[in-house]
Amino acid sequence: MYLTLLKSKLHRACVTHIELEYEGSCAIDSVLLSTAGIQEYEQIHIYNLTNGVRFVTYAIRAEDNSGIISVNGAAAHKACPGDRLIICTYAVFERSEMDSFKPLLIYLDDRNFITHTGNAIPVQVA
Repeated sequence: MYLTLLKSKLHRACVTHIELEYEGSCAIDSVLLSTAGIQEYEQIHIYNLTNGVRFVTYAIRAEDNSGIISVNGAAAHKACPGDRLIICTYAVFERSEMDSFKPLLIYLDDRNFITHTGNAIPVQVA
């Protein structure tokens, strides 16, 4: 049996640009891509915390240490500068791989700089 698991997450990324006329995709600071293990052109799922919109696109590189998170092309209609996003990637694993796998969780501040990282989400309590 194969299962799809969270591979990596950029938590609370702040949209810095929207570029409607750009070719498409989401440009992400290259340091963030590398830290999260996201490959250029990899499919990403974006969850907009500000307006509740969810969409799928692909990642492209933005300048190192720029803090850029730019939502481009048609997806530019789904975000505004200042919106907070969760950007996720997923991977397919065999059940036997699940126990040893841990996702890369990258937590960001208001300028899209890394505050801390992790590999487990705390258990939600009432």
